[in-house]
Amino acid sequence: MKKVMALGLIAATAIALTGCTDSDASNPSDQPSGDLRKVRVAALPITETAALWGGVKAGIFAERGLQVEVLPAQGGAQAIPALLNGDIDFAIGQPFGPFRADLRDLGVVIIGNYASSYADGDDINAVVASAKSGIKRPADLAGKRVSVNSLGAAGDVTIMAAVEKDGGDPTKIKFVEVAFPDAPAQLESGNIDAAWVPEPFVTQLKARGDTFIVAPYQAVVPGLTTLTTITTKERTEKDAKLVEDFTAAMKKTLEWAKDPANEAALRQAIKDNLELPPPVAESVRLPAFGWEVDRSSLQTLAELAQKYKVLDKQPNFDRLIQQQ
Repeated sequence: MKKVMALGLIAATAIALTGCTDSDASNPSDQPSGDLRKVRVAALPITETAALWGGVKAGIFAERGLQVEVLPAQGGAQAIPALLNGDIDFAIGQPFGPFRADLRDLGVVIIGNYASSYADGDDINAVVASAKSGIKRPADLAGKRVSVNSLGAAGDVTIMAAVEKDGGDPTKIKFVEVAFPDAPAQLESGNIDAAWVPEPFVTQLKARGDTFIVAPYQAVVPGLTTLTTITTKERTEKDAKLVEDFTAAMKKTLEWAKDPANEAALRQAIKDNLELPPPVAESVRLPAFGWEVDRSSLQTLAELAQKYKVLDKQPNFDRLIQQQ
């Protein structure tokens, strides 16, 4: 079994709500008149969420009669209780939240993809090591303290697979749970030796002299799904109109985000919602946005998780994936 260390405080609530959230109502002058249905969506406060923020600001959801409030969550798993309690309507997060929910038959379903990694070239997440750690390659991570934003998820699973592929012992990695925004400071202070982070943190860490080690998704499952869109089976059955409208808006939003003509607006959404230096916001690599679920990549991820004893068994993918 891999060693697990806890670092810092883990939020007791499912979603950490901040004083500022992103919604259609935040810019009333930009919105059409008429009644809009309020919808609460949990998402990670990272650059990938730019598509959702941008789609909201562009009025795409309002066109479907929806007023969206985006609530920051640390990961997909943390959003599950709020989803089941009805505190939120949808969540965008890593696949392991819905994986575990399905294993408990909680009625959580994946209704669409959101973002995926790249099969080649620069990827959107990576393990970056402190320059003073001496880590140069994946195998060197064995015996080191490596942070992930959520233990027992895609980060540590693919890191273990990348380390084993490079000849290292994946059971020796000391995984530490650190929220993405806190990883740079923890790395600099020496509390961890390496951090698995998405953009914009990969760019920030490399710019300050830390060492790129591996893009684990790309090394193990090229083009792996990074973020999925989830809700409950009950909502798809009892509030089909909401799911239909949200799905239509999400599809249009992700197509909007892929259009090069909208890149400036997409990057402006990053500037508006994340405290990043303008050069970083302008240069960070964005993911491959898309709504169609890549079932095969999710199954491969689940198989790796079972191999490394992160999951006891495989989810029921026929039940879990309800593509809208």
